[in-house]
Amino acid sequence: MQFLKILFWCLLAFVAAIFTIGNWGTVPIHLWAGLIADVNLPLLLLVTFLAGLLPTMLYYSTIRWRLRNRLSTTERAISDLRDTLTPATAPLMPDPEPEPIPPAAVPSAAPPGVA
Repeated sequence: MQFLKILFWCLLAFVAAIFTIGNWGTVPIHLWAGLIADVNLPLLLLVTFLAGLLPTMLYYSTIRWRLRNRLSTTERAISDLRDTLTPATAPLMPDPEPEPIPPAAVPSAAPPGVA
């Protein structure tokens, strides 16, 4: 499986290199006050990709951090509740086997009026 991951990343790097070589041209970007910046297309694409990726990653990691904190707080509360509900003493021993009931003490199912 590790080989397939390495192969995938190598192929992706190869495709990116071919794209970069094929599109190595300058793109004029019109800035404020009549300034024009000539930027290579691959660099411009990388910057725009990172401009969209980084805020999304920051938002995602913040959400994960908050959820982890909420989960750990809840787990702590549950463990505290378990500690307060269970006694600190040793668990109770099970009752010994009950003594058998003598047959005379067991009620019988006789119809009324019949003795």
